Amino acid sequence: MSPPESEPSPPQAEALPAVAPQLRSLRRRAALTLETAARAAGLSPAHLSRLETGQRQPSLPMLLTLARVYGTTVSDLLGETVADRDAVVRAADMEPTRAGGWTYWQAGASGRGMQALRVHVPHGSQGDIVRVHPGEEWLHVLRGRLRLRLGDATDLLGPGDSAHFDSLTPHRIAAQDVEGVELLFVHTLLQSPTATLCLGPNPSESEVTP
Repeated sequence: MSPPESEPSPPQAEALPAVAPQLRSLRRRAALTLETAARAAGLSPAHLSRLETGQRQPSLPMLLTLARVYGTTVSDLLGETVADRDAVVRAADMEPTRAGGWTYWQAGASGRGMQALRVHVPHGSQGDIVRVHPGEEWLHVLRGRLRLRLGDATDLLGPGDSAHFDSLTPHRIAAQDVEGVELLFVHTLLQSPTATLCLGPNPSESEVTP
């Protein structure tokens, strides 16, 4: 449940000087407008604007809500540096996750504004699911052929082909051939877990957890 807008600011407002610029930066990095982010957090745009300009300081429950909306952590909202965040992800550390017949490998470090995945999409799996959500997506075909529908247009992508698009455009991804398709996929990280974005089934159809 989102905290109410009328929740009073904590008395030690001066203790959170980095919050205002971080709130704005992380919202923009997540490709969310002020109105969209405020609605997702249960706030008015005016209230969120006051938080971003430092006119008001958020309480901890409000920080937790905004962290979920932006797909990040309270530490990031506070501008704290994560010392053990590794820029390199080794192949041996990429554990596969399966949902709705699709297989995912985490290809990027956690706690970033984007999520990078290597994905295997089997033929005939989830091809009828159309996704629409804020953000941007980039994909690159490694093996096989990918049928990508963006709005009313459909394109066939082969190995080496890429696509970069606004994910507010209705989109659908499906394997063209019976062998399936393997691709690299990067998207701006929002509050949804991997399986609820443009890849894979709806949350009720998957056992994948965030």
